[in-house]
Amino acid sequence: MRGEGVVVSEQSLALLSTETEEAMARQIHRNGSPHPALWGLLDAVVDPEIPALSIWDIGILQDVSVDSGQVAVVLTPTHSGYPAMQDNAATVQRVLNEAGYSEARVETRLMPSWTTDWLTAGARSRLREEGISPPSANEHFDTAACPQCGSHHVAMISQHSGTACRAMYRCMSCHEVFDHFKAIR
Repeated sequence: MRGEGVVVSEQSLALLSTETEEAMARQIHRNGSPHPALWGLLDAVVDPEIPALSIWDIGILQDVSVDSGQVAVVLTPTHSGYPAMQDNAATVQRVLNEAGYSEARVETRLMPSWTTDWLTAGARSRLREEGISPPSANEHFDTAACPQCGSHHVAMISQHSGTACRAMYRCMSCHEVFDHFKAIR
């Protein structure tokens, strides 16, 4: 697609339409960090509940800083009592220690509360690839769409699935059963 001298691929346009303002603000914050190597190291830390997503993609990784040689990483849990939080913190600590950052600490930040608006467009795409319907990027409604055929003609089977943040649906078009990642705002 062309316009005003800028070339934008259809794939990039599709990703932009699924990126929320909050996710874009997080990306701008990350891009402005003087520690891109640390952010890159932490991209390898995946969420144990959805291993297709890194803790950055899902919105848990909030900040990385260095003060007097000590690395500080800020994580925000997806919800109160998030069972993977200790695992995520331990994995972050291990990754940093293995990379030579022995003076590292992991902090938990509860405010602002985690929201699905922090999911990156790439995370939404990977959720679909994993057979999970991602939450809508539209703040006014959340609708499940079948990750197999894209149909919105779906019926909820259960309000909860493998985790509290997912519901189970059946597609009325292709008859597949799938999880939908609920919008949390």
